[in-house]
Amino acid sequence: MEQAEYALMDEAEGRMWWYRALHARLIDALAPVRGLVCDAGCGTGGFLARLSLARPDLDLIGCEYDEGAIARARTKSPASFVRGSINALPFADASLDGLVTADVLCHAAVDPAAALAEIRRVLRPGGVMVANMPSYQWLASAHDLRVANARRTTRTAFRAQILTAGLIPHRVFYWNSLLLPLMVAQRKILARRHDSASDVAIFPPWLDLTLHGITQVERALPKLMPAGGSILAIATRP
Repeated sequence: MEQAEYALMDEAEGRMWWYRALHARLIDALAPVRGLVCDAGCGTGGFLARLSLARPDLDLIGCEYDEGAIARARTKSPASFVRGSINALPFADASLDGLVTADVLCHAAVDPAAALAEIRRVLRPGGVMVANMPSYQWLASAHDLRVANARRTTRTAFRAQILTAGLIPHRVFYWNSLLLPLMVAQRKILARRHDSASDVAIFPPWLDLTLHGITQVERALPKLMPAGGSILAIATRP
């Protein structure tokens, strides 16, 4: 990913409504997990910083390929960090109790099949994977170009990928559903030029609060939305 996008992420992920909504979903999904948890593709460390506050009982480690991003992450979180790729995770077999990967399997540098196989390898039996993916290839836009997303998917296709990797999907659901119409308008109308900026930004406080509030309303609803801008999967290694 471009260094400019890492800088935007570093600035925005502690405040922007999207990151706050995503992190809340990930923390919810990790509720039953105890022990050692890895954020694979941890970027500039915003999620690990939030998770360390919400779950001080967990042992946390971040894995990230970009050394500059690791340096930024170390200023935010007390977690340990290691340089590595999700395509070849630098952990022993069956060594992790949980693994989070948020919008990483979609990245141009990632082989999803290899990465999911690696996730299965490093999870202990009964260990939990929590994975977030952007949805719908037709929704690809300049944002995806800026952040090096090479693929988007559907709930059915993502569930099938997880099964093929030998993991057991327990819940695979769409979210960011109530805001999907606005997302389509932003990606396909307002920022449809190929050289448009990514969606990562600091929003005016009133707008950020409104958008985040909508995600919080949705978070309280049953996980049965027929569509959404993202897909969250919770799976275990048998």
